[in-house]
Amino acid sequence: MKSIALSLFLFCPFIAFGQASVAYYPFNSFLSVSSNPNKPVWFDARVQTNTLFGSLSTTLAPMINVRRTTTANYYVGASARFNALNSLADTDVLEGYALHVGVRVVPLTILPNVRVAFELSPFARSNFKSGIFYSYLGVAYQFNKRVKNQ
Repeated sequence: MKSIALSLFLFCPFIAFGQASVAYYPFNSFLSVSSNPNKPVWFDARVQTNTLFGSLSTTLAPMINVRRTTTANYYVGASARFNALNSLADTDVLEGYALHVGVRVVPLTILPNVRVAFELSPFARSNFKSGIFYSYLGVAYQFNKRVKNQ
């Protein structure tokens, strides 16, 4: 819980003074905080939310937009997943690596800041002996800078 609070505190300047995005993937129990996903290159950080102390998996992922339209962003990226609690069990903190292919779509043009996020992501353990193919479906909210009226 402290790591989630710390993460949100660190990303508050992005939310307050710049463009950022927050997403929740309910089927996978991930909370995601991103830099501006409308830029050509952006950064995504995900924290697992379905457990308090069983797992503190954190995923860090740079993403690249390959196509942007007014209603959708198509992107690819790579990530590394870490778990700080693994050090208590004398295992590697680095859990593995993943590739990401996804899209964030604006389903309602009257609410352009609300996005539906869908992503496919093959994941491999850090020793590359096993892996799993993930799919993510969630809802994202895009914060925008406020333009001062002149």
